[in-house]
Amino acid sequence: MTIHSDDFRVREGDEVNLRKWPTLIDPVYKSKEQYQNILKAHVECLSERQQLLYASNRHAILLIFQAMDAAGKDGAIRHVMSGVNPQGCQVFSFKHPSPMELQHDFLWRTTRDLPERGRIGIFNRSYYEEVLIVRVHRNILGSEGLPDAPKEDRKIWRRRYRSIVNLERHLHENGTRIIKFFLHLSKDEQRKRFLERIDDVEKNWKFSTADIEERKFWDHYMEAYEDCLGATTTQDSPWYIVPADDKENTRLIVSQIVLDAFDELKMSYPKVSAERHQELLAIRKKLTE
Repeated sequence: MTIHSDDFRVREGDEVNLRKWPTLIDPVYKSKEQYQNILKAHVECLSERQQLLYASNRHAILLIFQAMDAAGKDGAIRHVMSGVNPQGCQVFSFKHPSPMELQHDFLWRTTRDLPERGRIGIFNRSYYEEVLIVRVHRNILGSEGLPDAPKEDRKIWRRRYRSIVNLERHLHENGTRIIKFFLHLSKDEQRKRFLERIDDVEKNWKFSTADIEERKFWDHYMEAYEDCLGATTTQDSPWYIVPADDKENTRLIVSQIVLDAFDELKMSYPKVSAERHQELLAIRKKLTE
Protein backbone atom coordinates (compact mmCIF):
# COMPACT_ATOMS: atom_id res chain seq x y z
CA MET A 1 0.00 0.00 0.00
CA THR A 2 1.33 3.43 -0.96
CA ILE A 3 1.14 6.15 1.68
CA HIS A 4 -0.47 9.35 0.41
CA SER A 5 0.06 12.22 2.83
CA ASP A 6 -3.03 14.04 1.59
CA ASP A 7 -5.24 11.19 2.79
CA PHE A 8 -4.54 12.29 6.37
CA ARG A 9 -4.47 16.05 5.87
CA VAL A 10 -7.16 18.31 7.31
CA ARG A 11 -8.09 20.90 4.72
CA GLU A 12 -8.35 24.55 5.63
CA GLY A 13 -11.98 25.42 6.26
CA ASP A 14 -13.05 21.82 6.89
CA GLU A 15 -15.26 21.00 9.86
CA VAL A 16 -13.70 18.08 11.72
CA ASN A 17 -15.79 15.17 12.97
CA LEU A 18 -13.38 12.67 14.53
CA ARG A 19 -15.96 9.88 14.39
CA LYS A 20 -15.52 9.98 10.62
CA TRP A 21 -11.73 9.68 10.83
CA PRO A 22 -10.52 6.11 11.38
CA THR A 23 -8.24 5.14 14.25
CA LEU A 24 -7.24 1.97 12.38
CA ILE A 25 -6.68 1.37 8.66
CA ASP A 26 -5.25 -1.47 6.57
CA PRO A 27 -1.53 -1.74 7.33
CA VAL A 28 0.89 -0.33 4.78
CA TYR A 29 3.22 -3.26 5.50
CA LYS A 30 2.67 -6.99 5.02
CA SER A 31 5.05 -8.32 7.67
CA LYS A 32 7.20 -7.18 10.59
CA GLU A 33 10.25 -7.49 8.36
CA GLN A 34 8.72 -5.29 5.67
CA TYR A 35 7.74 -2.73 8.28
CA GLN A 36 11.32 -2.58 9.52
CA ASN A 37 12.67 -2.26 5.97
CA ILE A 38 10.28 0.56 5.07
CA LEU A 39 11.01 2.42 8.30
CA LYS A 40 14.75 1.99 7.78
CA ALA A 41 14.48 3.45 4.28
CA HIS A 42 12.45 6.39 5.58
CA VAL A 43 14.92 7.04 8.39
CA GLU A 44 17.84 7.03 5.96
CA CYS A 45 16.05 9.48 3.67
CA LEU A 46 15.27 11.74 6.63
CA SER A 47 18.93 11.74 7.62
CA GLU A 48 19.87 12.86 4.10
CA ARG A 49 17.19 15.56 4.11
CA GLN A 50 18.41 16.80 7.47
CA GLN A 51 21.94 17.28 6.14
CA LEU A 52 20.51 19.20 3.19
CA LEU A 53 18.36 21.31 5.52
CA TYR A 54 21.45 22.24 7.52
CA ALA A 55 23.60 22.95 4.46
CA SER A 56 21.03 25.11 2.68
CA ASN A 57 20.30 27.02 5.93
CA ARG A 58 17.08 28.57 4.60
CA HIS A 59 14.37 26.75 6.55
CA ALA A 60 13.61 25.25 9.92
CA ILE A 61 11.24 22.33 10.49
CA LEU A 62 8.86 22.17 13.45
CA LEU A 63 6.98 18.94 14.11
CA ILE A 64 4.12 19.12 16.60
CA PHE A 65 2.62 15.99 18.15
CA GLN A 66 -0.69 16.05 20.01
CA ALA A 67 -2.71 13.06 21.20
CA MET A 68 -4.51 11.42 24.06
CA ASP A 69 -2.39 9.50 26.57
CA ALA A 70 -0.88 6.21 25.28
CA ALA A 71 -1.35 7.16 21.62
CA GLY A 72 2.35 6.56 20.90
CA LYS A 73 3.82 10.04 20.56
CA ASP A 74 7.09 9.12 22.25
CA GLY A 75 7.48 5.95 20.18
CA ALA A 76 6.73 7.73 16.92
CA ILE A 77 9.30 10.43 17.68
CA ARG A 78 11.91 7.91 18.80
CA HIS A 79 11.55 5.56 15.83
CA VAL A 80 10.97 8.06 13.03
CA MET A 81 13.78 10.39 14.08
CA SER A 82 16.23 7.64 15.08
CA GLY A 83 18.63 8.37 12.20
CA VAL A 84 18.65 12.14 12.61
CA ASN A 85 21.79 13.84 13.89
CA PRO A 86 21.04 14.91 17.50
CA GLN A 87 23.05 18.09 16.97
CA GLY A 88 20.49 19.25 14.41
CA CYS A 89 17.33 18.15 16.20
CA GLN A 90 15.81 18.92 19.58
CA VAL A 91 12.74 17.47 21.29
CA PHE A 92 10.77 19.47 23.83
CA SER A 93 8.00 18.11 26.05
CA PHE A 94 5.67 20.64 27.60
CA LYS A 95 4.00 19.75 30.88
CA HIS A 96 2.12 21.98 33.29
CA PRO A 97 3.52 25.53 33.08
CA SER A 98 5.80 26.72 35.88
CA PRO A 99 4.99 29.79 38.03
CA MET A 100 7.43 31.84 35.94
CA GLU A 101 5.83 30.69 32.67
CA LEU A 102 2.40 31.63 33.99
CA GLN A 103 3.60 35.23 34.25
CA HIS A 104 3.76 35.40 30.43
CA ASP A 105 1.30 34.95 27.58
CA PHE A 106 0.36 31.37 26.70
CA LEU A 107 2.67 31.22 23.66
CA TRP A 108 5.80 32.49 25.42
CA ARG A 109 7.24 29.28 26.82
CA THR A 110 7.08 27.42 23.52
CA THR A 111 8.37 30.22 21.29
CA ARG A 112 11.59 30.16 23.33
CA ASP A 113 12.26 26.68 21.96
CA LEU A 114 11.52 27.20 18.27
CA PRO A 115 14.15 25.65 15.96
CA GLU A 116 16.82 27.74 14.26
CA ARG A 117 17.22 27.75 10.49
CA GLY A 118 18.80 24.51 9.35
CA ARG A 119 17.43 22.54 12.30
CA ILE A 120 14.48 20.36 13.27
CA GLY A 121 12.43 21.05 16.37
CA ILE A 122 9.91 18.60 17.83
CA PHE A 123 7.20 19.57 20.28
CA ASN A 124 5.79 16.63 22.22
CA ARG A 125 2.63 18.48 23.20
CA SER A 126 2.78 22.21 22.59
CA TYR A 127 0.97 25.52 22.83
CA TYR A 128 -2.08 23.59 21.63
CA GLU A 129 -2.48 22.34 25.19
CA GLU A 130 -3.83 25.82 25.90
CA VAL A 131 -6.94 25.11 23.80
CA LEU A 132 -7.21 21.44 24.76
CA ILE A 133 -6.53 20.54 28.39
CA VAL A 134 -7.20 24.13 29.48
CA ARG A 135 -10.53 23.99 27.67
CA VAL A 136 -11.48 20.66 29.25
CA HIS A 137 -10.31 21.80 32.70
CA ARG A 138 -11.57 25.37 32.63
CA ASN A 139 -10.30 26.06 36.18
CA ILE A 140 -6.71 26.17 34.86
CA LEU A 141 -7.46 29.55 33.29
CA GLY A 142 -7.75 31.00 36.77
CA SER A 143 -4.00 30.65 37.30
CA GLU A 144 -3.12 32.36 34.01
CA GLY A 145 -4.01 35.87 35.11
CA LEU A 146 -5.88 36.83 31.96
CA PRO A 147 -6.86 40.51 31.76
CA ASP A 148 -10.55 41.03 31.12
CA ALA A 149 -11.19 37.33 30.46
CA PRO A 150 -14.45 37.03 28.50
CA LYS A 151 -17.24 35.26 30.31
CA GLU A 152 -18.20 33.31 27.21
CA ASP A 153 -15.85 30.33 26.77
CA ARG A 154 -16.01 30.22 22.98
CA LYS A 155 -14.60 33.74 22.75
CA ILE A 156 -11.53 32.64 24.71
CA TRP A 157 -10.81 29.75 22.39
CA ARG A 158 -11.48 31.77 19.24
CA ARG A 159 -9.00 34.38 20.44
CA ARG A 160 -6.40 31.70 21.10
CA TYR A 161 -7.01 30.00 17.76
CA ARG A 162 -6.43 33.37 16.11
CA SER A 163 -3.20 33.93 18.07
CA ILE A 164 -1.94 30.48 17.10
CA VAL A 165 -2.77 30.86 13.41
CA ASN A 166 -1.11 34.29 13.34
CA LEU A 167 2.02 32.90 15.01
CA GLU A 168 2.25 30.01 12.58
CA ARG A 169 1.68 32.30 9.61
CA HIS A 170 4.51 34.54 10.85
CA LEU A 171 6.83 31.56 11.28
CA HIS A 172 6.00 30.21 7.83
CA GLU A 173 6.72 33.55 6.20
CA ASN A 174 10.11 33.55 7.90
CA GLY A 175 11.15 30.07 6.83
CA THR A 176 9.82 27.70 9.50
CA ARG A 177 7.72 24.85 8.11
CA ILE A 178 5.25 23.47 10.64
CA ILE A 179 3.82 19.95 10.39
CA LYS A 180 1.20 19.04 12.98
CA PHE A 181 0.17 15.50 13.90
CA PHE A 182 -2.86 14.40 15.86
CA LEU A 183 -2.39 10.70 16.62
CA HIS A 184 -5.98 9.46 16.57
CA LEU A 185 -6.37 6.70 19.15
CA SER A 186 -9.59 4.88 19.99
CA LYS A 187 -10.76 4.78 23.59
CA ASP A 188 -10.76 0.96 23.55
CA GLU A 189 -7.16 0.81 22.30
CA GLN A 190 -6.12 3.25 25.01
CA ARG A 191 -7.70 0.93 27.59
CA LYS A 192 -5.70 -2.03 26.19
CA ARG A 193 -2.46 -0.07 26.36
CA PHE A 194 -3.14 1.03 29.92
CA LEU A 195 -3.70 -2.62 30.87
CA GLU A 196 -0.37 -3.53 29.22
CA ARG A 197 1.36 -0.90 31.35
CA ILE A 198 -0.12 -2.49 34.46
CA ASP A 199 0.57 -6.10 33.46
CA ASP A 200 4.10 -5.56 32.15
CA VAL A 201 6.53 -4.85 35.00
CA GLU A 202 8.86 -3.00 32.64
CA LYS A 203 6.02 -0.65 31.67
CA ASN A 204 4.69 0.03 35.16
CA TRP A 205 6.61 3.28 35.31
CA LYS A 206 4.58 4.60 32.37
CA PHE A 207 1.28 4.23 34.17
CA SER A 208 -0.27 7.14 36.01
CA THR A 209 -3.54 7.13 37.88
CA ALA A 210 -4.09 10.63 36.46
CA ASP A 211 -4.41 9.01 33.02
CA ILE A 212 -7.41 7.05 34.25
CA GLU A 213 -9.01 10.22 35.60
CA GLU A 214 -8.59 11.91 32.21
CA ARG A 215 -10.48 9.06 30.48
CA LYS A 216 -13.62 10.39 32.18
CA PHE A 217 -13.31 13.48 30.02
CA TRP A 218 -12.81 11.61 26.73
CA ASP A 219 -15.83 13.11 24.98
CA HIS A 220 -14.87 16.60 26.12
CA TYR A 221 -11.37 16.13 24.71
CA MET A 222 -12.73 14.90 21.39
CA GLU A 223 -14.91 18.00 21.13
CA ALA A 224 -11.93 20.22 21.96
CA TYR A 225 -9.76 18.47 19.37
CA GLU A 226 -12.43 18.73 16.69
CA ASP A 227 -12.77 22.49 17.16
CA CYS A 228 -9.03 23.01 17.43
CA LEU A 229 -8.09 20.97 14.35
CA GLY A 230 -10.71 22.65 12.21
CA ALA A 231 -9.87 26.17 13.39
CA THR A 232 -6.06 25.96 13.14
CA THR A 233 -5.32 23.84 10.08
CA THR A 234 -4.11 26.01 7.20
CA GLN A 235 -2.65 25.52 3.77
CA ASP A 236 0.82 26.37 5.02
CA SER A 237 0.66 24.72 8.47
CA PRO A 238 -1.72 21.76 8.16
CA TRP A 239 -2.90 19.20 10.67
CA TYR A 240 -2.62 15.51 9.84
CA ILE A 241 -4.95 13.07 11.60
CA VAL A 242 -2.99 9.82 11.77
CA PRO A 243 -4.68 6.53 12.78
CA ALA A 244 -2.89 5.44 15.96
CA ASP A 245 -4.34 2.05 16.92
CA ASP A 246 -1.50 0.32 15.00
CA LYS A 247 1.80 1.78 16.23
CA GLU A 248 3.87 0.50 13.31
CA ASN A 249 1.43 1.92 10.78
CA THR A 250 1.45 5.23 12.62
CA ARG A 251 5.23 5.52 12.41
CA LEU A 252 5.35 4.78 8.69
CA ILE A 253 2.62 7.31 7.94
CA VAL A 254 4.27 10.00 10.07
CA SER A 255 7.68 9.44 8.48
CA GLN A 256 6.23 9.62 4.96
CA ILE A 257 4.42 12.86 5.73
CA VAL A 258 7.65 14.38 7.08
CA LEU A 259 9.58 13.24 4.00
CA ASP A 260 6.97 14.76 1.70
CA ALA A 261 7.17 18.04 3.61
CA PHE A 262 10.95 18.10 3.18
CA ASP A 263 10.63 17.46 -0.54
CA GLU A 264 8.23 20.38 -0.95
CA LEU A 265 11.05 22.72 0.14
CA LYS A 266 13.01 21.89 -3.03
CA MET A 267 16.31 22.36 -1.23
CA SER A 268 19.74 22.14 -2.81
CA TYR A 269 23.31 22.36 -1.59
CA PRO A 270 24.85 25.85 -1.86
CA LYS A 271 26.64 26.42 -5.16
CA VAL A 272 30.33 27.24 -5.03
CA SER A 273 31.47 30.28 -6.99
CA ALA A 274 34.04 29.91 -9.77
CA GLU A 275 36.56 31.79 -7.63
CA ARG A 276 35.97 29.49 -4.66
CA HIS A 277 36.19 26.44 -6.93
CA GLN A 278 39.63 27.53 -8.14
CA GLU A 279 40.68 28.12 -4.55
CA LEU A 280 39.62 24.59 -3.59
CA LEU A 281 41.54 23.12 -6.53
CA ALA A 282 44.66 25.00 -5.41
CA ILE A 283 44.26 23.65 -1.87
CA ARG A 284 43.75 20.14 -3.21
CA LYS A 285 46.93 20.41 -5.24
CA LYS A 286 48.91 21.36 -2.14
CA LEU A 287 47.44 18.46 -0.19
CA THR A 288 48.48 15.95 -2.88
CA GLU A 289 52.04 17.23 -3.40
